[in-house]
Amino acid sequence: MTSKAAARLKSDGWTIMETTGFLHLIGPLWERKVDGHYEFALATEDKHHNRRGMVQGGVMMTFADRTCGMTARYVSGKEYMATVQLDTHFVEAGQIGDILISRPRVVRSTRSLIFMSTEVTVDDRCIVMANGVFKILKGPG
Repeated sequence: MTSKAAARLKSDGWTIMETTGFLHLIGPLWERKVDGHYEFALATEDKHHNRRGMVQGGVMMTFADRTCGMTARYVSGKEYMATVQLDTHFVEAGQIGDILISRPRVVRSTRSLIFMSTEVTVDDRCIVMANGVFKILKGPG
């Protein structure tokens, strides 16, 4: 990530999320809370490109999945969840160097499932729409 992108995110109130494993390879992921709502950012860089030089679709799907799952955890107070379903629609290509923003929202919550929705945007342009279902688990396994 460029220092310019990091400086922009920091100045806008974003902080880096702790990640491990696969997500650590994609990140850093950034988060902030605005007016009680969670927002997430990913500054794309060369490691995120596909064969056409655009942001790889799997990166955008992973970003949508993670941000919806984290918001479901934050809102529900439940620590363990698993993605049951994630529907993703690619609206427009992402360019390397773009800062992707996700603002997930809870659509519905039951005792065992949380239904989430997000749009991944660049500036004011929607590039991905995603809807996910997350299962609340009793433990990490």
